[in-house]
Amino acid sequence: MSLHKALPALGKAALSSLQFQSGLTIHRDMMIRKATSSLARHLSMAHGINQVRRFLHGGYVRIHPSVQEALVEGRPVVALESTIITHGMAYPLNLSVAREVEGIVRTNGAVPATVGILRGQIHVGLTDEELEFLASSKNAVKVSRRDFPFVLSQGLSGGTTVSGTMIAAHKAGIPVFVSGGIGGVHRDGENTLDVSADLTELGRTPVAVVAAGAKSILDIGRTLEYLETQGVCVAAFGESREFPAFFSRQSGFQAPYHVRDEEEAAKLIDSALGLGLSTGVLIAVPCPQERAAEGQAIEEAIQQALSQARSKGITGKEVTPFLLQKLIELTDGKSLDSNLALIQNNARVGSCIAVALSKLQKARRKRNLPGPGDKRAPQPVVIGGINVDFIAKAQNPDILGGGQTNAGRVRRTFGGVGRNLADCLSRLGQAPLLLSAVGKDEHLESVLHYCHHMDMSSIRQLEGRSTATYCAVITGAGELSVGLGDMDIHQQITEQYVSQFKEKLCQAPLVCMDGNLPLSTIQYVCQLAREHQLAVCYEPTDENKASKPFLSDSWKALTYISPNLQELRAINRTLGNPLPAELPSSLEDVVQAAVALACPLLAHLHCVVVTLGAHGVLLCGKSLGGSISLYPGAHEQTAAARLCAAHYPAIPISREEIVNVSGAGDSLMAGILAGMLAGHDTGTCVRMGLLAASLSLRSYEPISPEISTSSVSQEQVQSRSWPEVKLRNMD
Repeated sequence: MSLHKALPALGKAALSSLQFQSGLTIHRDMMIRKATSSLARHLSMAHGINQVRRFLHGGYVRIHPSVQEALVEGRPVVALESTIITHGMAYPLNLSVAREVEGIVRTNGAVPATVGILRGQIHVGLTDEELEFLASSKNAVKVSRRDFPFVLSQGLSGGTTVSGTMIAAHKAGIPVFVSGGIGGVHRDGENTLDVSADLTELGRTPVAVVAAGAKSILDIGRTLEYLETQGVCVAAFGESREFPAFFSRQSGFQAPYHVRDEEEAAKLIDSALGLGLSTGVLIAVPCPQERAAEGQAIEEAIQQALSQARSKGITGKEVTPFLLQKLIELTDGKSLDSNLALIQNNARVGSCIAVALSKLQKARRKRNLPGPGDKRAPQPVVIGGINVDFIAKAQNPDILGGGQTNAGRVRRTFGGVGRNLADCLSRLGQAPLLLSAVGKDEHLESVLHYCHHMDMSSIRQLEGRSTATYCAVITGAGELSVGLGDMDIHQQITEQYVSQFKEKLCQAPLVCMDGNLPLSTIQYVCQLAREHQLAVCYEPTDENKASKPFLSDSWKALTYISPNLQELRAINRTLGNPLPAELPSSLEDVVQAAVALACPLLAHLHCVVVTLGAHGVLLCGKSLGGSISLYPGAHEQTAAARLCAAHYPAIPISREEIVNVSGAGDSLMAGILAGMLAGHDTGTCVRMGLLAASLSLRSYEPISPEISTSSVSQEQVQSRSWPEVKLRNMD
C-alpha cells in the first residue's frame, strides 16, 4: 500500500520509531509546496514498524547532503575513518590532515565521507565545523562495533575505528573505505586473545578497505592467518606481493594476492560484491618509498614502546594510541612522517579505486540496457508510477500552527510500485522496459540518476507537469499531522501513450502494471492480453486502487495478482463476494482467510500471490503432484489438477537487522517474477522473492542495491536450508 494510505493506520507507537535524516528546519507551508510520493506498499509488514528504528536514516544516522546526492547519482564516494582525528594525532595537526585527506579524495574525482559520532548520532560525511569539533574534543570515545549502543544511547561523541567505519559505510551503501592501517592480532595475542574487531568486521561486512596493511606494532603473520580464517580476500597493491607493515614497505610476509593498479583493484572489489559473499576486501598499499621508515629501526622502537606499555599496565583499545605516540617520540618524528605519507597515499589510491569501480559498474549497467536495434529476446514491460517522497518529522510532540517554523528532520527517497518492480527486475538481469510519466521539473534529474541502471528510455517527460510527490509531516510523538500528495501525473500514463508500445507489449514475456494507472489504461492492457494471450501481472498498490480491474470483466484477462490481505478483501468486496467480519492476526487464521478470498478469483486467474508480511507468502493456484505451477497453461487442461494454496514462511530477520520495510513486498514479487522469467521451478521462484525481500528489509533504499543475479539466484536458494512449505487443498 502507498505511504499516504499506510501512515494513518500505523499508530503513534509505530510512527514514533521512524527516524529521519537531514537536519533541516521545516516550515509547514513550505513542506506542503514540496509534497512527494509513496514509500511503497508494505509499511505494515507484520514484523512491526517499531523494528524500523535501528539504523534507519535519521535519529541514529545522518548522511551529509553532498554524500547522499553522490550516492543517489551513482558517483564515487570514499568513506574515511575518524579515530585518526580523535586518537591518532594531536590538535591542530589532526584537523589539517583530515582536511588535506578530504581534499585529496576530491582532487581524484570522488566525494569524501568522513564518518564520526557527534552527540549520539552517526554522521556519514562531516562539515568543516564538525571536523574541528572532533579534532579539538578532549573526551572523544574510540568507537568500534561493540561501542555503538552505549555511545549512541549516552549521546557521546567519538571517532570510528576501521570496524565502526565499515559498518556505517556499508549501511550508507559506500563500497570503498580508506584508512591508515587496520588493527590485527596483537603481539602475544596467542596468550592475551587481544584481536582487533577490525578483523572480524572484515569477515562479515562487504566493504573494501584500502590501507597500508596492518600496523607494524602487531603480529602480522597471525593477522594474515586470522584474515584467511575469516574468508577475507587480501591483495597487495603494486608490483609486489609483499604485505606492507604500516610505516614500512616490508613486513616479511607475502599477501595472498596482488593487484597492479586501480583498475585491477576495482575489478577485484566488483567481483567480491557481485558474488554476495558478505565479506570485506583488504587492499594493502605500501607507504611511498621515499618516506618509508627503515624496518629494523621501527622494530626496535616498537619493542621499546611495548615494554613501556606493559610496565604502565596499558591494555585493550588504549594500547594502539599509546604505542603510536611513543613511536613518534622514539623515532624523532620519522614514524609520524611515514604515517602522514601513507595516509595521503592511501587517500589517492583509494579514491582512484573508487572512481574506477564506479566506471566499471556504470559500464556494466549500460551494457545490460537494450539499445536501438537490439536483437536480444523481448523485454518484460512494467507500467506504473514513479514517485518522490519527502517525510518530515518534527522534533517536538506537537506541530506549532500559525505559520510558525517547526524544527525537525526531512528524508527524501524514490518509490512508486511500478518503479520498484522495474528496479528489482533490472538488478536481477531482466532489464524490463518501464513505461511511466514524470514532470520536467526539479526532481527529473535526480529520478533519472537514481534509476540509471534501468531502461528509462521510454518514460514520458512532460513540460508543465510535476513529478508525482508526496509529503508527510509527522509530529515528534509519531502522529501524522498532515499528508499531501501530488499524484496527478499518473493520469498521464494514458492508453494513447501506452498504445505506442503495442508491439513491445505483444512480444513481452510478461507485462506488469500497478494500481496507479488510469482505469482506461488498465482496461486497454487487459484487452491486449485477451486478444494476444499475454501474461499480465497486476500489483494492486493499495486498498483503494486494488479494485480498478475488477470494476468490469477486464480482470478475467489477468494472469497474476499480488495483493496483501486488505487489498484482497477490497477486491472481493467489489465483486460482491462474501467477506470476513474482520481480518485475523494469527498465522492459521490469516492463511484460512486468504484462501477463502483467493478461491473465487482462481476461476479466471492463473495464480493469486498473497503477500503476508512477516508470515511470508501464500501462493494460490492449480496443483498437480504437490506443485503449484507459475506458468500459464500448465495444469490448465488436466482434470487431475486441483486448487491448492502453498504457504512459504518468510526468512527470519531480527529487529536490529531491519532498516526499511518500504520496498520489501515489491522486492518479493519482482524476485518471484524474475525466477519465473528465468525458467526456474515454483519453489525456487518464491524463494528468490523471499531472498530479495530480506535484502531490501536490511537496506536504506526501497530496493536494496545488493540485490543482484549473484545474491538472488537459484544457486543461493539451493545453498540454504528452508522451512517446510505447507500445502492445503482449496477445493
